[in-house]
Amino acid sequence: MILLPDSRTRRRRLGVAAAAAGGLLAALLTAAPATAIPDPGDVPAAPEEVSQSDRAEARTAIENGEIPGQDEVAHSRNMRHVANIPKDALPGTNSDLAFQGRYAFAGNYDGFRIFDISNPRSPKTVAQVLCPGSQNDISVSGDLLFLSTDSSRSDSSCNSTTQPATEKSSWEGMKVFDISDKRNPRYVAAVETACGSHTHTLVPERKNVYIYVSSYSPSASYPDCLPPHDGISVIKVPRKAPHKAAVVGFPVLFPGEGPDGGGNPGAPTNPGVSKTTGCHDITVLPSKDLAAGACMGDGILFSLRNPERPKVIDRVQDNVNFAFWHSATFNQKADKVVFTDELGGGGGATCNAEVGPHRGANGIYDIKGRGDHRKLVFRSYFKIPRHQADTENCVAHNGSLIPVRGRDLMVQAWYQGGVSVWDFTNSSKPKEIAWFERGPLTTDRLVTGGAWSAYYYNGYIYSNDIAKGLDVLRVDDRRTDPARRIHLRELNVQTQPDYFD
Repeated sequence: MILLPDSRTRRRRLGVAAAAAGGLLAALLTAAPATAIPDPGDVPAAPEEVSQSDRAEARTAIENGEIPGQDEVAHSRNMRHVANIPKDALPGTNSDLAFQGRYAFAGNYDGFRIFDISNPRSPKTVAQVLCPGSQNDISVSGDLLFLSTDSSRSDSSCNSTTQPATEKSSWEGMKVFDISDKRNPRYVAAVETACGSHTHTLVPERKNVYIYVSSYSPSASYPDCLPPHDGISVIKVPRKAPHKAAVVGFPVLFPGEGPDGGGNPGAPTNPGVSKTTGCHDITVLPSKDLAAGACMGDGILFSLRNPERPKVIDRVQDNVNFAFWHSATFNQKADKVVFTDELGGGGGATCNAEVGPHRGANGIYDIKGRGDHRKLVFRSYFKIPRHQADTENCVAHNGSLIPVRGRDLMVQAWYQGGVSVWDFTNSSKPKEIAWFERGPLTTDRLVTGGAWSAYYYNGYIYSNDIAKGLDVLRVDDRRTDPARRIHLRELNVQTQPDYFD
């Protein structure tokens, strides 16, 4: 492990890569899975070859101390690496995280894993559930766990196999598990949704849980995913009868003429920008009846006064620096929102001098006005200041607030760029205050890896690394220390809590 100064910024001009079935019992694993087969889309992209000069540059940067050595851990002085739990029975891509009490729930393209984190320095595996299907985006509410399937499967069971999306019988959507017994999760419901479920967001109520399902990329050849796909699926799950879960609506967020609705048309009108054919992710702030949607080519703000019929109140685009609107995070006062741009889809090496500080970054927007007249006003960009090698996929990805009164602090994953803690209290002048990362997985090829999600929960940062497993970090800094007084019973980051209620 190496520890480096807080102010360290790599200035080496590293090169740039080319960017651009209800009632079924889940299989609990104690050994490597031997049956269900992940979809080809459920595994990381094949490693990409890089040029001889890029390989040489990466090795030289390691030799000169500009980047950590292969797999070597580095961090700022105010960040500590507390624990790492490697992958076990689920070899697929690690994805998102959710939390409840003393448990962490970790998605994986082969299923999900439950950890006991009562001792954050030594997390223990409680259960591993084999249930393949990308992305297996995960969330929890009470005794229910929800899992997204965004790959075409033969059926809704956890024993499904791959099947082309061109076949009408293929299935994609949401799965629901009963987790009242954390050691024995039970699969209790499945709901098919148009174009599957890439991600999902919970809007929990006392009797019901509403789920906003985000998905995209329709095709005339997909019977269950036809264009225009210009909205989101809304699922209603009765807490006492989850087997009755069903789609209750498909609100159109981008009304307009033509086969693709009224979202961003993308190229050639806006070169390098994704055409909006749905949303990638939505974050809701139930205490304010507010939500923000990151929808490929558009960022939107909408009202949740009626959770079955969300109402868009503002919409913005950035056709200069944003390629793919990926996710959103409100500050506690709900007068700012951070949108992320996943330039290169998470598989590109975009944290370098050639791409620069404004692309593959965060966009910080102030929220001005009141009620349905609120508007998003751009203020600045934030990107980690440490350049990565061209064999490291790196771009803005999933993060959460660190709850401190009077400050806007966020922890965020950047794939092989690691984990960054940054301050956007001044939305025009954001700055990094702590960081953690590993050196490249390899200096020979561009291999997908690194931190998928990094979230603050009850005094610690938990990061689900695609290749390396669960990391536990602790930040010791006068600016973040007050957050340790905040303890939550449950956290799904895309259902943002009122931390100080």
